Amino acid sequence: MSNSISQEFKFFSLIRFALPTIIMMMFMSLYTIVDGIFISRMVGSLALSANNIVYPVANVLMAAGIMLATGGSAVIAKKIGEKKEKEANENFTMIILVGVGMGVLGMVFGNLYLEPLCRLLGATDALIEYSAAYLSVILYFAPMCMLQMLFQSFFVTAGRPKLGLGLILFGGVANIILDYVFMGPAGMGVSGAALATGIGQSIPAAAGILFFAFRKTGLRFAKPKFDGRVLGNSCFNGSSEMVTNLSTAVITYLFNIIMLKLAKEPGVAAMTVVLYGQFLFNALYLGFSIGVAPVFSYNLGAGRKELLRRIYRISIRFVMISAVVITAAAWAGAPLIAQVFMEKGTEAYELASRGGTLFAFNYLFAGTNILASGIFTALSDGKTSALISFLRTFVFIVAAVLVLPRILGADGVWLSIPAAEVLTLTVSLPCLYSYFSKRERRMTSFD
Repeated sequence: MSNSISQEFKFFSLIRFALPTIIMMMFMSLYTIVDGIFISRMVGSLALSANNIVYPVANVLMAAGIMLATGGSAVIAKKIGEKKEKEANENFTMIILVGVGMGVLGMVFGNLYLEPLCRLLGATDALIEYSAAYLSVILYFAPMCMLQMLFQSFFVTAGRPKLGLGLILFGGVANIILDYVFMGPAGMGVSGAALATGIGQSIPAAAGILFFAFRKTGLRFAKPKFDGRVLGNSCFNGSSEMVTNLSTAVITYLFNIIMLKLAKEPGVAAMTVVLYGQFLFNALYLGFSIGVAPVFSYNLGAGRKELLRRIYRISIRFVMISAVVITAAAWAGAPLIAQVFMEKGTEAYELASRGGTLFAFNYLFAGTNILASGIFTALSDGKTSALISFLRTFVFIVAAVLVLPRILGADGVWLSIPAAEVLTLTVSLPCLYSYFSKRERRMTSFD
């Protein structure tokens, strides 16, 4: 099977291969950010706070999709490397069907318990109407959201990352245009923002169905054959990415509750803006990790030890260089980012501007931790990947966010994630060194 993931990669060829996925992930993050800009400017900061209050539900949906996408992609890319094409296609189809089923369950049960769910997440009387209106529409598009998450990984595995990028860009442009139409002339408020996001997600989802259904060679839909072992391996391999998004839901909830106590609704609005910056900048690292993952998996299956080491060294260099650039941009641009969403001089603006400058330091360390988790997923070492991800996105952040605000007030909230990233680095770097050291203690499994 001829596939671009089998090429002899060097620095620039690997970056070029991963670039479409990087751009795709960053553009996907803009779905949420653009919604936030239109909501804040056309409805108000209360509506922006309400949007963030219910965002943990979207995190849960994305967690399931990313788990199947990254874990399943690793399993299937490895089988492609082993020349097991028929099995790869059968497993791929099964994973897609399972993902759609999860989306349907989320849509049904989420809407059945809509208002209690919003209250549970912290929606106050001032926020409940906005929160319920936005979440209800988002949930109706849950199956399409799942498909979009799945296809963005499997387009890369199929050797067509540029097609995935093109579809995401098209869906993103549609989202931006429809945000204006639905929230401006149509006057639909936050429901319009959610509808625009759902339609933007549906475009790559529908196109992905057509692509894999009518493709004659390579990765494509086939008669599904349920394989509990493959599904279990996919879920286990992708568990770290699932943990990342589930913990993001928990952390967002904790941040919202703490900021409501410290600074009321303006505090939640400021936190929303800072997290938008995180979505965008971390999307670069996540996109790179997803983009190179099939390359790691393929070369693992093909037993190409030297190329695997080279890809690892290139990946680390790219992340370290980009980390410095992103941190500087985030630190310097924090006031400007805040001003995009809210009027300069308001309480929410001052909180977001201050928070953004402190929060920026997490980008020095986040990229290495995200890459480490993604590499171990691609190498079918779900245990190590899950450990890194769980510590990074849950244990260390929860500890920091529960302790630092008691000492530093609101500044402690902003510094909790940088502190968690530093602590995670003490785990992820030794794991990477152990696996890729010249002593080849673990590389012998490729022979």
